[in-house]
Amino acid sequence: MRHATEHADIPTAELHTALRGGPFHVALRAAIAARGLPLQRVQHHLSRHGVKVGVTSLSYWQQGARRPQRPESLRAVRALEEILQLPDESLIRLLTESGERTATGRASGRSYRSLVEASDVLNRLQADLGWSLDGGLHTLGHHERVRIGAHRQLAGRESHHIVRAHRDGVDRFVAVHHGDPGCSPRAMTVHALENCRTGRVRLDQDTGVLVAELLFGTRLRSGDTFLFRYGIEDGTAGVSREYVHGFGFPGGQYALQVRFDGAALPARCHRFTQHSPAAPRSGRHELPLSGPHHSVHVVEPRIRPGLVGISWDWE
Repeated sequence: MRHATEHADIPTAELHTALRGGPFHVALRAAIAARGLPLQRVQHHLSRHGVKVGVTSLSYWQQGARRPQRPESLRAVRALEEILQLPDESLIRLLTESGERTATGRASGRSYRSLVEASDVLNRLQADLGWSLDGGLHTLGHHERVRIGAHRQLAGRESHHIVRAHRDGVDRFVAVHHGDPGCSPRAMTVHALENCRTGRVRLDQDTGVLVAELLFGTRLRSGDTFLFRYGIEDGTAGVSREYVHGFGFPGGQYALQVRFDGAALPARCHRFTQHSPAAPRSGRHELPLSGPHHSVHVVEPRIRPGLVGISWDWE
């Protein structure tokens, strides 16, 4: 009996920790697990409260793929507090507390809608620069280094690309940076670090999207390979909780490294993948933080269309 009791206490302990520090999706998942309710039963209880929410939406909420934002969804969250026997305002607080929001009041988690809006803006900005599809380049390798600053903000990133042209005349690459909610693209800086120089830069303040031309200074022939490196200084938003990179085409190796300032170390880090912004997150597992360099990384041997990311929880 002692053994069974200890195991029964584990979900409850995880729930108490999640309710104190969040984030919302972790707390919701812990609460559902602690009560032992399948999502179909949760949905049934919500309907008895007069709230209609699909099982798919509940699944997305507890995986962090979407956040409740509409009035009906927020009504569901308040009902969940009662259904899951949680303290009043415990889940709502995690959606609205300052740690989850920026100074502008926008939630720091990226919803499916915000990603779609950013994608539409990105297509427009790229078209303005005359960039379409893959720009005539195939990715052989891409190493990305992300820096999280002492104030838990996305300080900046550096990208090292190895590409091969699959048509004649390619002479540029268009880099994309999607800052955290509340960021200011106008205050960001693009640095051409190796084998390129900065060309035109376009941005959208509302979605936090910045695109920049990186000019090679030479025209590649089909089959030519090229190496170049650039960086983007950000540091314009609030607390960062994840970094995600999206791929529209298959390619070679991708490595993502996130390094944290020694004054602001996360409690835990996880890797994840998504087939699309609307899909649930999968392939999730915890990443150990390296002692001397305070960093975590993932390596994808072969890029596939979709998203790859690292998320982290703060104490």
